[in-house]
Amino acid sequence: MKNFLNLFQFLSYKKHQLNINLTPNWYAILGDTSGFMISESYCIEDNFTIINAHSCCYKEKNLVIVGDLWLTNRNQLDAQFKLNEESTPIDDYKLILKLWKKFSFDCLHLLEGMFAFAIWDKQEKKVFLVRDRVGSRTLYYGKQNRTYYIAPRLKNLLPFHSNELNLVALRDYLTCSFIPGENTLWQDVKELRPGAILTLPTEQINVYWQPQQDIKHPEEPLEFHSDKLRSLLEQVMLEYLPLKQPIGIYLSGGLDSSCITALSAKFHQEKIHTYSIHFGQECPNELEFSNLVAQHCQTEHHILEITPQKMWDNLAITLANLDDPIGDPLTVPNYLLAQIAQENSKIILNGEGGDPCFGGPKNQSMILSQLYNNSTLDFNLLHDYLTCFKKCFIDLKNLLKPDVYQQVKTQKYIFIDHLTSSDEFVNRLMLINIKFKGADHILTKVNNLTSSANLIGLSPLFDHRIVQLSMEISPQYKLKGSEEKAVLKQAVADLLPKDIIERPKSGMRVPVQLFFYQYWQNKAKRLLLSKKAKIADYLNQDLIREWLNYQGDVWGRYGTKLWLLVSLEMWLQVNQK
Repeated sequence: MKNFLNLFQFLSYKKHQLNINLTPNWYAILGDTSGFMISESYCIEDNFTIINAHSCCYKEKNLVIVGDLWLTNRNQLDAQFKLNEESTPIDDYKLILKLWKKFSFDCLHLLEGMFAFAIWDKQEKKVFLVRDRVGSRTLYYGKQNRTYYIAPRLKNLLPFHSNELNLVALRDYLTCSFIPGENTLWQDVKELRPGAILTLPTEQINVYWQPQQDIKHPEEPLEFHSDKLRSLLEQVMLEYLPLKQPIGIYLSGGLDSSCITALSAKFHQEKIHTYSIHFGQECPNELEFSNLVAQHCQTEHHILEITPQKMWDNLAITLANLDDPIGDPLTVPNYLLAQIAQENSKIILNGEGGDPCFGGPKNQSMILSQLYNNSTLDFNLLHDYLTCFKKCFIDLKNLLKPDVYQQVKTQKYIFIDHLTSSDEFVNRLMLINIKFKGADHILTKVNNLTSSANLIGLSPLFDHRIVQLSMEISPQYKLKGSEEKAVLKQAVADLLPKDIIERPKSGMRVPVQLFFYQYWQNKAKRLLLSKKAKIADYLNQDLIREWLNYQGDVWGRYGTKLWLLVSLEMWLQVNQK
C-alpha cells in the first residue's frame, strides 16, 4: 500500500491545484499500521494512529479524542459537573473526554452544538465514532484488509479505497440530486448516520437520538405553539451568536433567512453583514425582498451577481470541496458567497431548516397526490415521492446502461419505510426531509462550502431542539390549508415587515435551463459526450445527447437534469486517485 508520505504529497498537490480546504484533515487509522511511513502524525498506540491531528486531538489517560467540535454549552457543562480543576477555560475536546469517562454514551445527551469525533479507548481496544444528532458534521469510514480508515472528509480517504462506484448510490443521486443514507458514491466507504455511535472493530451501531413524531397539545391554538417556538428560537440564537464579533447571514428574502436576520438584529450588538445573489437582469430575482429585510434590520448588505461564466468556472472547485456529489445548482453560489463573506466575519448563519421542519411548499404536490388519489399502495406512494424530486427518476431505465439498471432496479429505496409509517402524513414527509435531505444534502453542503473559506456555518433552524419541537406541533400548523409554515410565520410576525410574512415561498431558482441553452451547451457536450467521460461506463450518452439538443423538452426540465450530470462528471474527475 502506498505510504502516507505519498498521501501528503497527493493532498498538497490537489490543494495547490484546486484550493481545496480539507480542514479538519485528521485521519484515524485503526488496525495493523506496520510498514507505514507516517508523516506529521500523532501516534497513540501500535494499532491506532491519528495522522496530522495536532490541532484537534486531546489525550487523557486511557482515552484519546480526535474530531471536529463546536459546542454551545461548554461553560454550562463545566460549571454543572465541575470538570476542570485548572484555572484556564476547558476546551471542547477535554470536556467531552471527561464527560465520556463519567457517563459513557449517556454524555451525548448533554452536548449541544455540532460535532463528529472518534474516541480511542486504549483499555478496551475500541474506537467509538460519534456524529451529532442532525448531521451538521460528517464522519466517513472504510475497511481494507485488517485496517479501518476514518475521516471527517470523504476525500481524505481517497488513497484507501477502490474507484468502484456504489451503483445504488449512483441511482439515488440521479433520483434525488444527493445520496441519502449511509451509502457514499464509493463502494468501499460508508457515512456514519446522524445521532449514531459506531463501535470498531465490532461494528456495532447504537442510536442515541432520532427525530420522531411526538405531537403535544393538539387542542391548543396556533398562538400557543408559536409562542413556544419563539421562545426556543431566541434561546438557540443567543447560544449561536458570538460575543464581540461581526457575523454574516445568507439572506434570500424568504421567511427562513429573514427571521434569522431579524433575530440576529434583535440580540447581536456587533455589525451584521447580509449577502444576497442574483443571476443578471434577464433573470427573476428576490432582491426586492432581501433589500427590504436588510434595510429593516439595518444590516450591511452585499449583493453578488453570478454570471453563467462564473458558475461554470467555479463548478470544479465547488465539487472538489464537497464530499459526495450534490446536484443542486445553488452549490456554486454558496461557494462563491463564502469566499466573499470571509472578508467580514468568521461566523455565517443561514435559514436552512425552515422548509424541512415547518412544512415548506416542496411537499405540497405529495400532499395533493395523497388527498386526491387516496393511494395507500407502497409502490404508488414511493413513485409519487421520487417523482417529486423532478430529477431523473422516470428516466433511469433509459439513462442507466442496461447492465447497471439490472443491478439496481429491484434495490429498495431508503425512503419507503418512512413513507409508509403510521405517523401523520405531513410529518412523514418532514422526517424524511430532516433525516436525509437535511443531513445528506443541506447540512453537509453548508459545512463543506463555508469551511472552504475557513468560516463556521450555522443553521439555527436545524438545531435538534427546533427539529424536535417541530415534531411536537400538529401538522395543521405547519401546512395550514394552502399556507405553509404557519407556526413559524406567527412566531416571528412582529420582527419582520408584513410583505415578508405574507409573501408566498418562491425559492431561489438558478436559471440552469437558460444557461445551458445560451452559454453552456457546447461545454457540456465536450464534458459529457467524450469517450473518456467518467460517466460513460454507467450512463447512456445517446440519451444525454438528446437532452443537450433539447429534443422533446416539453416541460423545460432538461437544464436541471443536465446540471445533475455535469456535476456528477466533474465530481468524478476531481475525485479520481
